Formats: sequence, structure tokens, C-alpha cells
Amino acid sequence: MALSIRDVRGAGIALMLVPGLASEMSNAQAAQVDWPSYNRTLTSERFVPLNQIDTTNAQSLKVLCTYDTKQMTGFQTGLLQVDGALFASTEQDTFSIDPNTCQEKWRDHQEIPHSMLQVNRGVAVLDGHVFRGFNDGQVRAFDAKSGKILWTTPIADAAKGESIPASPIAWNGLVFIGNAGGDNKGVKGRIYALDAATGKIVWEFYLVPRGPEDTLRGPEAKGAPVDMRASWKNASGSPITGGGVWTSYTLDPTKGLLYVPGGNPAPDFVGEEREGANLLTSSIVVLDAKTGTYKRHFQIVKHDFHDWDASTAPALFTTKSGKHLMAVAPKDGHLYAFDIATDRLLYRRPVTTVANAKAPLTTSGTRFCPGSQGGAEWNGPAYDPTTDLILTGEVDWCTTIHTDPLTLVRSVPLAQPWSGSKDGFGVMDNTSDWAGWLIATDAATGTKKWQFKSPYPIMSGVTPTSGRIVLAGDMGGNFYVFDAAQGKVLWSQNLGGAIAGGVITYDTGAGQKIAVAAGMTSPIWPTAKVTGKIVLLGLH
Repeated sequence: MALSIRDVRGAGIALMLVPGLASEMSNAQAAQVDWPSYNRTLTSERFVPLNQIDTTNAQSLKVLCTYDTKQMTGFQTGLLQVDGALFASTEQDTFSIDPNTCQEKWRDHQEIPHSMLQVNRGVAVLDGHVFRGFNDGQVRAFDAKSGKILWTTPIADAAKGESIPASPIAWNGLVFIGNAGGDNKGVKGRIYALDAATGKIVWEFYLVPRGPEDTLRGPEAKGAPVDMRASWKNASGSPITGGGVWTSYTLDPTKGLLYVPGGNPAPDFVGEEREGANLLTSSIVVLDAKTGTYKRHFQIVKHDFHDWDASTAPALFTTKSGKHLMAVAPKDGHLYAFDIATDRLLYRRPVTTVANAKAPLTTSGTRFCPGSQGGAEWNGPAYDPTTDLILTGEVDWCTTIHTDPLTLVRSVPLAQPWSGSKDGFGVMDNTSDWAGWLIATDAATGTKKWQFKSPYPIMSGVTPTSGRIVLAGDMGGNFYVFDAAQGKVLWSQNLGGAIAGGVITYDTGAGQKIAVAAGMTSPIWPTAKVTGKIVLLGLH
């Protein structure tokens, strides 16, 4: 059942957790608790005020039903549950199912060319419309009830290697979404606001310096940092490249600020080809959501040469002690906490294996951790107000890189992958040496409270609830329910495929359910080759 305000106060939980969350919890006496955005709230803390499933009965969970996509694909979709419908996506398909029975309501298929990774990370829902990007460079809106396409807007050029894998978010009549592909020579990351009703581009912001040769698809947002271009000292003939947007976003609805995680610069591993800080790559970029005007940024990795994108949406929340924080978990294997009142970094803590991080990359080879597929990938940190803990799922996997000579780096044609290494994006350690971590960190101090090591990377969404449990899954297909305070595993079951997408919980009025995206199959992640499925769990 839903958590009441009396229960919340009795547990000593501050209601000023994040902008927008207090109003949600004030309505928590109602039976229905939805999951309406990629990280549930626009502020991305992923906490759910439901306690029907708790530490006393989690061991009684069982699989209720399964929806099989019948596609062997990079199944990394976030899951949304809104007004009695559960929405998800694959690279080519968008679908709605019954959130209590797994019965399909509608499904749309777009026959577009496959990308190498065959990935889409989910949809946004607003005012009866469903929005998502496709790897043909188009954003499409669907009617939430019927699946009918309502509009289509191009924001990316697939011929250049641009794609749109990130899940959008939607607010105040706007849809926010950007392009990926910043590892291809000449591709520049951008973020857009689209009119939710018509698809018209309201504003466009380049996350790296725009040149006269770069296309403007809509009104250009203002205020990019004055030192942005000077932070790129590229060799002659080497175009500024990078800043792609690979995952979802965060928005403070009270202040109207959009937080955009930006990707790495390129060539990924040859920093001498692009000396300087390389703004605004590997950063959290803060924009005015209505106009796109630049406000500030937090560069997590300056002059990144490890492919350590700021690849996850940050979480905004207020701790029990009253501090307003932004938590960021990028690919560099650390958890960052910033005081968003002062923009001051409070702490930076390792949350997976970190080694050889400052060693130069050479033609003879350098091994570093986390690797180019390590750290936190596309599902960001969660905040649990019942315990005042930040929770991060991490990949523990290292990479060896042999860089190419500069003459070879510079000879790569435009629109082609531009890592700067004969190894592509790295030679990963054997999977006998990989692992995953779920780390619980005290939000106020950065002190590690508990940790769980999995034999497989943990890349799923991580979800805490007021039942004092935490939900997560690993790449071996194991789904876990943890005691939020101590990290003890209360229940676990293998769901038959790598869990690398949404892990959500909700109550439509028919009792609390858990939905899990399982079965990711990918050429770069050595997991079981199975079809993607949504698995529904509950007590009865």
C-alpha cells in the first residue's frame, strides 16, 4: 500500500527531499503510485513511497507474468508506468502493456537500419503522448492509448553516425532529448527542447563549440561559456568532436533548470590531438529549460582521455540535514556530491576499482580501471531518504588501450569511429575478472555504509522504497532485493537474461508490483543470448 504522510513523519523523513517530491508524497495516501519518468521523478532520485513489499515479506516475491519482445537486442530500456499502462522500447519497437498482467495493449514497429549496439533507453510520457528517439535521427510522438504516430522531427544525421539512444524527459509542454555519436569524427553532441504538441524545435544547444559548417536545426540557445572554444586546441584539420548524449536527463521543476550529462571528447584516447579542458565534454551542463540558455556546468573529468563520459543523469535531493545536493556517478568509477547552493564539490569517492587512472596511454599499451565499459554506465545514482543513503550500481571491468600514431589518428575519415586506438574502444579484461558493486554511501559525509559485490556488473536501475528495501539486478540475470539499511540480500532470483535497463515499482490500485527489463544481448557485453523481456513480480 502507499505510504501516508503520517507514516512519513513518523519515520522522521523530511518532506523537502527534492523539488516536486513532497507534493507527490502528500498524495501518497491514494492507492495509485506511478513511475512517470525515466528516473521516476524529474529530479532523478528514484525513491518510491510504497511499502507493501518490505523487509518482512520480500522473500515471498514471485514472478507473476512476462512480456517477451521476441527480439534479441540491446535491451536497456527504462520502464514507465503511467495511468494503467507500462511503456518500454527496443531499438525499432515501442510498446504499451498492462502493468498487472503483461497483456500487450499496442506495439509500433519502425523498420529502420540497426545500429551496432541496437540500443534505445526508453520513452517519456506527457499529456497522453509518448515520446522517444530513433537511431535514424528522428524523434517521434505516439498517442499513449493507441500507439498512433502523431508527429516526427529530425534532430540527428544517421549518415554521420549520429543516433538517439537516450530516453527523453518531458515537462511543461516540452520534450528534452539529444543526439549521441560523439565518438565518430566530426560529430558534435547537442540537446534540444521540442514542443510536445507539435514536435517543433523550440531551442538547440551545442555541447561542444559549433563551427560555421555545423547545421542549426532550430533556434540556437544563448550563453555558451566564453572560454569554451579556447578550451579546444585541436591540431589543424582535426575537427572538434564529442559531447554526445547517451542517457537521460534531470530537471529541477522549481527552478526550471535542465541538467544534461555530456559525453567524452574524441579521439577518445589521444588527448594530445585536442589539448585543453575540452568544454563541455564529460560534464553536467545546466541550462534554462524554457530557453536553453547556458547557466553553469560541472566538468567531472577535465580533458578526458579514458572515454569516461558523464553518462548518467544526476540525482537532485535534500539530505536529512537540509543540504541540497547533486549526486553524479559517471564512468570514472567515483561518486561525486556537489552542494548545489554553492556549486562546491563536497566529496569524490571511489565506488569501484580505480587503477592507473593518471598513467599516459601509449602505443605499447596501457591498462586502466575502470575501463571504457566500466564505472556507472547509463543508470545513475539513487537517493533513499529513509536511510539518507546514495546508492550506486557499478561495473568493475578494466581495459587495455594501445594508442595509434598521430599520423594514423589524423587520417581517419569524417563520420567514422575515432577512438585513436587499433583496439577500437579497448581490449577488456577476461570476464573471469569482471564484477559489479552496489555501494551505499552516507549522503551527508560520503562515508561508505555498506557494499555488495556481485560476480557480474551491476548496470540496472537501482530503486529504493519506503518499505526499506533496495531493488537492483546484474548482468548475469540475477535480480536482488536488499535490506536498505544493511545491504543484506533478502531475496534473489535469476530472471534468465542480463538486467541492464529499468527496475521500477508501482501500484495501479491492484497492489505493489515490480517490473524489470531483462535479457540484454549486445556485441560488446558477453551475456546470455536471449530475447528481451519485461518480468513482472509481486506478492500475489
